[in-house]
Amino acid sequence: MKFSFIRHGLAGVLAGCALLGALSAHAAESQPTAPILIKFSHITADSTPKGQGALLFKKLVEERLAGKVKVDVYANSSLYGDGKEMEALLLNEVQMLAPAPSKLEQYTKQLQLFDMMFLFDDVAAAQRFQSSEKGRALLKSMESKGITGLAYWLNGMRQLTANKPLVEPSDARGQKFRVQPSDLQAAQYSALRAVPRKMSFAEIYQGLQTGVVNAQDNPWSNIYSQKYFEVQKYMTESNHAIGNYLLITNTRFWNGLPADIRSALEQIVDEVTVEVNKQAEALNAEARQAILDTGKSEIITLTPEQRAAWRDAVRPAWQKFEAEIGPDVIEAAQAANQP
Repeated sequence: MKFSFIRHGLAGVLAGCALLGALSAHAAESQPTAPILIKFSHITADSTPKGQGALLFKKLVEERLAGKVKVDVYANSSLYGDGKEMEALLLNEVQMLAPAPSKLEQYTKQLQLFDMMFLFDDVAAAQRFQSSEKGRALLKSMESKGITGLAYWLNGMRQLTANKPLVEPSDARGQKFRVQPSDLQAAQYSALRAVPRKMSFAEIYQGLQTGVVNAQDNPWSNIYSQKYFEVQKYMTESNHAIGNYLLITNTRFWNGLPADIRSALEQIVDEVTVEVNKQAEALNAEARQAILDTGKSEIITLTPEQRAAWRDAVRPAWQKFEAEIGPDVIEAAQAANQP
């Protein structure tokens, strides 16, 4: 009897354990899986092409991948500024950025191409290059460093601003130009006998206000959203460089996504890119007019002959960088000026 009691008791314990195990497994299965979180950090306002693109990306992702992927957007350097965002991406503390090519020089010298002043005749030429085989290859040129390029986002052609008219190349002499962290940009302004000063985007307004710099360049949308017209009397419509962004992600994060999720995100990126590029031209036209409407700044438009003079003045600075960029890449970019 005693052994029978023990045997039956043990069977009851085992059955109870099995039941608890089954209930635990069922509870675990019924627990919703936490969505994949994508932190998208950038340094501009929500109203800019990049800001609008980030918000549209969030909207489409959370509509189509509801419960599977969540996107948090941090604008205006609210999470990471110029100096910290790349480190954060490589540490997977953020998963998406859209920096200017000049911020990526330490990962590939080829992207210096986009800092070459007066290389592209217009936005259409730049976009033809970006969609070409050479242009697409540049997006993948940083994967060995842990960075995957997903798309080019247009911000608009860059314009010169100063407190004196900039019409001829000689007008730049002695001007203290804010430049991005780009040796090629600095070399070109030095070739113009200007004084280049590297400065983060967030510091530009104060730099202009205090005289640390007295000239800069940006697309119309940034000039307006950052209110540079309050501290710059003259705007030169030079269209001297393509202001674009590279939408980038952490390679390990991207490759580690489930294949179906990654495929859906790629489709969304393609759709958002089309919309961003379309909106960028409209936003820049609106910003240009809004600057005129303030009555605080005068806009000077360069003629084709004047643009050619500026190109000739900065071209000697290219020579030092051509080998790093690749003569074949530069040739492909120049060829894109022909429709």
